[in-house]
Amino acid sequence: MTTGLPMTVPAPGLPARVRIHEVGARDGLQNEQGTVPTEVKAEFIRRLADAGLTTIEATSFVHPTWVPQLADAERLFPLVKDLEGVRLPVLVPNERGLDRALALGAREVAVFASATESFAKANLNRTVDEALAMFAPVVTRAVEHGLTVRGYLSMCFGDPWEGPVPVDQVVAVCRRLKDMGCDELSLGDTIGVATPGHVTRLLTALNEAGIPTGALAVHFHDTYGQALANTLAALQHGVTTVDASAGGLGGCPYAKSATGNLATEDLVWMLHGLGIDTGVDLGRLTATSVWLAGQLGRPSPSRTVRALGGAASHKES
Repeated sequence: MTTGLPMTVPAPGLPARVRIHEVGARDGLQNEQGTVPTEVKAEFIRRLADAGLTTIEATSFVHPTWVPQLADAERLFPLVKDLEGVRLPVLVPNERGLDRALALGAREVAVFASATESFAKANLNRTVDEALAMFAPVVTRAVEHGLTVRGYLSMCFGDPWEGPVPVDQVVAVCRRLKDMGCDELSLGDTIGVATPGHVTRLLTALNEAGIPTGALAVHFHDTYGQALANTLAALQHGVTTVDASAGGLGGCPYAKSATGNLATEDLVWMLHGLGIDTGVDLGRLTATSVWLAGQLGRPSPSRTVRALGGAASHKES
């Protein structure tokens, strides 16, 4: 019978604390077939904050025809922007998106690039060079306004059209994003094909190219069940920022082989078992995902939510 908490057995060489970059409200909900009501999204974000998550990606200022599930960004952001002690980054695809984010008082933004030509074409209808050229003025203006800028890089390990992605190719695009002014780079395993050795090799190559580990985050998908193993490899390398999605929500609408993101609850269970501080209350987080699963009308794919969900659902009001 589980107590709802893992036994804590620290392992040597790991960070004392990890910052979880919660992406469920943006990356997760943008993949829903139906549109989730704005009020439900706002309540989801508030509950995530109440569970102790301090970085919650709120929404995306993309054109509504691209991602209709996030067409309510202007209505949603004001409902949550004043959450105390919570960072609320938003995705901006271009200068118009940045204008919208600035008008609402966003303090952190992200751009979304690709390491491969095929995905850049599918996702942005541009070449890699054209996409980076589009992002350059966005990043420059954001920095001028004092904003923190994150650069997402998708297909860092494999691409459904091109296969395995050369490490040097990923490093080259990362270097350009960093030189552009991105404070942090999130390395995306968009179709979930990475394995721990590959993760270590890429992180080492990035360090050798002058990009410090402190500027890197990891974003794993669990297509082949490797997300936690890959996360552990990143932690052993010194990475302290890990992207995850409450309840394992999300995938990628432009890559059909991509399954859900690493579930935040599964990540927290492992980190707490290793004695790594996250500031997250696992019980409250699980209850939040149980609640959202009820709103969406289907069970959570997170193994930890399924294991603890019975107790959480009894506590949920």
